[in-house]
Amino acid sequence: MAARKRIIVTGATGLIGKALCRALIARDYEVVIFSRSAGAARERVPGAAEYVAWTPEEDGPWVGKLDGAWGVVSLAGASVAGKRWTEDYKRELRESRVLGTRGLVRAMTLAKERPLVFVSGSAVGYYGARDDTPLDESAPPGDDFLAHLVKDWEAEARQAEALGVRTVMIRSGVVLDRDGGALPRLKLPVQLFVGGPILPGTQWFPWIHLADEIGILLLALEDERARGPINASGPAPQTNRDFYKTLGTVMGRPIWAPVPGFALKIAVGEFADTLVTGQRVIPKKALELGYEFQYPTSESALRAVLAQ
Repeated sequence: MAARKRIIVTGATGLIGKALCRALIARDYEVVIFSRSAGAARERVPGAAEYVAWTPEEDGPWVGKLDGAWGVVSLAGASVAGKRWTEDYKRELRESRVLGTRGLVRAMTLAKERPLVFVSGSAVGYYGARDDTPLDESAPPGDDFLAHLVKDWEAEARQAEALGVRTVMIRSGVVLDRDGGALPRLKLPVQLFVGGPILPGTQWFPWIHLADEIGILLLALEDERARGPINASGPAPQTNRDFYKTLGTVMGRPIWAPVPGFALKIAVGEFADTLVTGQRVIPKKALELGYEFQYPTSESALRAVLAQ
């Protein structure tokens, strides 16, 4: 009997990480979870083969676990929307991604048998604030804080390519799920009849259903043609205004109270800049590789999510 393929996963306790681990276990991969709190990961993500304490800033027993692994998926990073962007939190956002990825690649250099594939999380924030121009994976990076963070994050991941490891960066949009991510916060005001688009409303909103996010991650792992950046966003992006109209239709609620950008800035600080601007992201590579979206429109995605 052939040995099961061993996959290392970081960020396994997050929204995407938990769903990915479930999918990998269902596909009979041997999942090894790296976590700063292995005990907490065991409770939150049952069914993995092993739970390993991970301190990417320094070498430790975890380093040897990469030796002979078939693949590595890195999804670790502090939540972009988790706190107000103070200078300390911006440092945490950066270090949790850049240093974590750097540590994994450093461990690959020490492995006698290196992983065949490295899939690193990334984000559509790479493109920065944009106009109506459709953005596929060849578009240049933006010039704001988040764009610089993602650019540096991807640069660390690309170091694995020099080691002969097939490397993929998944540039994720806003992942739609009933109980996690941004959607619970987006739908609550709508549910209370006070919801509306974030002004100006014409900014693009790159969304993706969680199932398709996992589908593209699996594609990146399993398809040897997948290399470099891949946009993980729905094939039919919408403006913020149109997304909220769809959300209102699905929820049976009127959409009439737009949120001024300046008010959002007062409430959440610099992070508001990412909400009043956007990107018209196109998942060109995923489509070229033959990925078929389970939820190709926001209406189909929202109906599926809210019916759960």
